[in-house]
Amino acid sequence: MANHVHLRPVAPPVAAGANELLLRVEGVSIAFGDVQITRDVSFSIARGERVGLVGESGCGKSVTGLSLLRLLPHGVRLGGRMIFEGEDILTMSPARLRQMRGNRMAMVFQEPMSALDPVFTIGDQIGEALRLHRRMTRRECREAVIQALRDVGIPAPERRYDEYPHQLSGGMRQRAMIAMALICRPKLLIADEPTTALDVTIQAQIMDLLCRLSEEVGTALLFITHDLGVVAETCTRMLTMYAGQIVEDGPVDDVLLRPRHPYTSGLLRSLPRLNQKRGELAFIPGRVPAPAHMPEGCRFRARCGFDVSGCEAPQVLESFAAGERHVRCWRSRELELEGAVG
Repeated sequence: MANHVHLRPVAPPVAAGANELLLRVEGVSIAFGDVQITRDVSFSIARGERVGLVGESGCGKSVTGLSLLRLLPHGVRLGGRMIFEGEDILTMSPARLRQMRGNRMAMVFQEPMSALDPVFTIGDQIGEALRLHRRMTRRECREAVIQALRDVGIPAPERRYDEYPHQLSGGMRQRAMIAMALICRPKLLIADEPTTALDVTIQAQIMDLLCRLSEEVGTALLFITHDLGVVAETCTRMLTMYAGQIVEDGPVDDVLLRPRHPYTSGLLRSLPRLNQKRGELAFIPGRVPAPAHMPEGCRFRARCGFDVSGCEAPQVLESFAAGERHVRCWRSRELELEGAVG
């Protein structure tokens, strides 16, 4: 996908009525020992909805995705609620979690070489979920895995089935991870940078596959990405995360055209544009604060050009536009911020 954001009409988000919601995250906080990584994270995903989660490295995107499957290290403290199909993930037993992972909810991990087991073949690793959750015979499992490898664009899938991770290129390993996540047609797929290490042609192929799955079988997608072009082309809704908090949530076209939070606007302004003059690349000054040294009040205040007296107070995620938009900035209604098309 190109870095330049191309706006186009997308399907409206699925109505988030009580009977349509697949996942509801309420006030989730994650702490590694005494260090708070995320605080008061709240959002929802409807059945079949495609949601993009964006933000700089270190903002808490990946750890939020891992928490949805309870894959964080032992000793991490989780607070709040994560209601998935009527059940709270945070209170699920280990046996119930095993029934859910890879079956009803799955994840494409960011680093395929560390996620794949080097002593098992690609076919065995992808087929494990089918053997566990679908009770398929070995022959049925092999046929399904080969088709899954073919779907994600791996050449000679019959041969790749019996190969080990080290025999595949980085791009092929990433595609194998995607095939593994999709094999049981989950209700929710969390994709953490799913097109990393892939060339542009394969990126487009993978994104088309994920979107087709969403449309055909109603799988909801949570894309964790830095690529706003991917979000603009494929998602119906966009979440902006900064310093462990959701700071903006809204329909993707609305957010791209008229962001309400200065951080979202900064991300959009920093994208290269076709009509941009040489040497005029915008950027956000400073860095994301370290989790152990989070500022009081607005966490973006030190990097924001719109801070005034009052920004030192804690910011809450306010809802407006009939619940379509949510912003963690008390000045959001008065600011006129630049979007993807300025």
